[in-house]
Amino acid sequence: MKIAKKICRIFFLISLIFCITIFALIIILIKTTDRNYKINSGDILEIDTIVPITAVYGGVKMSQSTSSRVGESFSVELKMFGVIPFSVADVEVVDEMYVAVLGNPFGMKIYTKGVLVVEISDVETENGKANPAENAGLRVGDYIKSVNGELVNCNEDLAEIVLNSKGESLNFEILRNDETINLNIKPVKDKENGVFRVGIWVKDSSAGIGTLTFYSPKSGIVCGLGHGICDGDSDSLLSIESGELVGARIVSVTKGTCGSPGELKGSFTYDTISDITLNSDCGVYGYLKGQIQISTLTEIALKQEIKEGEAQILTTVDGGTPQLYSCTIKKRNSAYHSKTQNLIITVTDNDLLKKTGGIVQGMSGSPIIQNGKLIGAVTHVLIDDPTSGYGIFAENMLESAQGVAEKRLKEAS
Repeated sequence: MKIAKKICRIFFLISLIFCITIFALIIILIKTTDRNYKINSGDILEIDTIVPITAVYGGVKMSQSTSSRVGESFSVELKMFGVIPFSVADVEVVDEMYVAVLGNPFGMKIYTKGVLVVEISDVETENGKANPAENAGLRVGDYIKSVNGELVNCNEDLAEIVLNSKGESLNFEILRNDETINLNIKPVKDKENGVFRVGIWVKDSSAGIGTLTFYSPKSGIVCGLGHGICDGDSDSLLSIESGELVGARIVSVTKGTCGSPGELKGSFTYDTISDITLNSDCGVYGYLKGQIQISTLTEIALKQEIKEGEAQILTTVDGGTPQLYSCTIKKRNSAYHSKTQNLIITVTDNDLLKKTGGIVQGMSGSPIIQNGKLIGAVTHVLIDDPTSGYGIFAENMLESAQGVAEKRLKEAS
């Protein structure tokens, strides 16, 4: 009897441990797999995870005959060990995707839609401190489009309107998160110089250096940066009225150290590359206006094809000619649930480490190559470890490029 109870207890413990392990694996798989995949015609969906996963279509294991036509979409059930279902994913059959990989530096000239509020501060008046903008509800990151019906295109426009207000209430038309709102702000007189102020600092333009990722001959789109152009003060995505990508040359490097990110410093050649059609979390995009030398096209790897391990960064840290440097990559745990920070990149190339300390500002957009395919682009450096940084899937950047092209076709039709 005692032996039977002991066996039951052992069996119960084993069963409990088994159930907890299976539950934990399911949670991990849910976090580390996507709900949307692309595959090439004739391929099957294969996902590299800690345990085997089977894609089940129509109740049977997915095979090469499942996906035969480009443009076809269907849903599959994902099963752990081919037995335990834990999720459903949508699959789209696509053509092999080829682009011209770049790695060249570029310069950005950007003008915003109106002026961007980067700071709100008190105004010292005869009656003490006042903050008209804050009291009216204005926020850092808002765009001021017009005041009393007058368009505000630059800092000087806004300053002139406020200075000539005579202290009367002004109606500000604001763009906030794609929503237009109106605020009434009453300027106050600055005690020090007697001029009227509303207590804000604004900016109307920006410039910088980045790296081109690829050019898509099929859509005519060129793209780079791998992340959006944001305001350094408010950290919000700039709403661009107009902008241009131009050629650039790297003239010097500030080496990155722990706690202090390095920087590529360049000079603009002013050879036009493209207008900025889209500034998004996945980078900057525009239709090619200049010329790009294309010798070969490179296939873009689908996100599930990317393997953790060795890869190469194509980047320019001297002059205007890109070079390949060795690195290692791994997928972040949240790789499939983020549009941008999908990969962790670690520079292993001694030459690049000597020149830059690793990843520096200005390298954003540098293509990442693995097994002859474009897998992603550099986006950010880790402040506490300049040898490492984040990267974005190339597939995500191509989706944004295709979105720009499709939008243009709709507007033209």
